[in-house]
Amino acid sequence: MEKNKVKEFAIDILVDIVGNLLIAIGVYNFAANAKFPVAGISGIAMIFYHLFGLPIGTMTIILNIPIVIMCYKLLGKGFLLRSLKTMIIAWPLMDYVAPMLPVYSGDRMLSAICVGVFSGLGYAMIYMRNTSTGGADFIIMSVRALRPHLSIGKITFLTDVIIVGLGGILFGDVDSIIYGLILTYILSIVVDKVMYGIDAGKMTLVVTDHGHEVAKRIDELTQRGSTFLRGVGSYSGEEKLVVMCACSNKEMHMVQKAVKEVDGNAFLITMESNEVRGEGFKPH
Repeated sequence: MEKNKVKEFAIDILVDIVGNLLIAIGVYNFAANAKFPVAGISGIAMIFYHLFGLPIGTMTIILNIPIVIMCYKLLGKGFLLRSLKTMIIAWPLMDYVAPMLPVYSGDRMLSAICVGVFSGLGYAMIYMRNTSTGGADFIIMSVRALRPHLSIGKITFLTDVIIVGLGGILFGDVDSIIYGLILTYILSIVVDKVMYGIDAGKMTLVVTDHGHEVAKRIDELTQRGSTFLRGVGSYSGEEKLVVMCACSNKEMHMVQKAVKEVDGNAFLITMESNEVRGEGFKPH
């Protein structure tokens, strides 16, 4: 048991280092030089960096203190301690490691894309270990605790728009606000895709009088099994089989083809599936 705990802690430290390094590269090596109003507490810290030359990492730690105190009860001691560990690791990476790397000074749109991708990957890695970089993350996780049906990416986008707008006003550059919104949107998409959408696929429901034949044909074309659900038509009162089948995006065309071949009058519903786990897909 102790061995597993040590292993998990080591993985947490490694993920914190890699995730925070990606965030630091996005903020310092791409956003700071392009004068983008970055979202989150890092964005507020960057405002102080441009106005007074104060280190981004140090200011991030200082600004986090009152937010940590406010969100402590809602998020709990365990989450707070894990986040403090992540924040301590983030500080030297932002103030000492990132400045040693080359700073990009090219096209601002490319900078915005890189900030969104690098920071999005970093935040997603950290969130997946049930920790955070503090600050706005605490606010995001608090909202998530109160409204669990909202995705983290959506909450991030909504909270960050305010900070981006404020930063753009202080920088006095309308273009920077637009770029800031673009990178914030990209960041939220990357976070959601990494956390929920890596194993995305499709799910189809087929209402048909030939359920067994449809399932057999789907299996022949895609090697995917199906599940039978029993349904009753609200108008006719007739009982019908509903064939449910989960598949990858590229297999969806073959599933539709199988249904069309067997029953051209079938009622087919196709839905996005954020993640599929189980036999034939990613294991639990």
